[in-house]
Amino acid sequence: MAALEVTPELVRATAALARLELTDAELPGMVAQLQRILDHVSVLEALDAEGPVEEPPAPSGALREDTPRPCLDRDEVLSQAPRSAEGFFLVPSVLEE
Repeated sequence: MAALEVTPELVRATAALARLELTDAELPGMVAQLQRILDHVSVLEALDAEGPVEEPPAPSGALREDTPRPCLDRDEVLSQAPRSAEGFFLVPSVLEE
C-alpha cells in the first residue's frame, strides 16, 4: 500500500484539527516530516506481522544482585541541605494556599 501524498492543504487541515498554529515558514518542513512518517508507516504495514513473536534474549550479567546495605546517615545528609526541619528537607511551596 502506497503512503498518502502529503500536501500543504493536508498539513494545514491536520494542524487545524490539532489546534496547532503553523506559520508559512514552518509549512514546508512539516509537509516533509509528515511525508517521511507516513512513508515509514507504509513500510511497516507491508511487514508480515503474523505468527509468534520471538522473546528477547535474557540479560546476561547486566544486573547485579539486589543486596541490602547501610544507607546514608540522615543527620549528615540533612546537615548539607540548604534548609531542613524535624528530620525533613524544607523546600519552597509550589501550591498557593
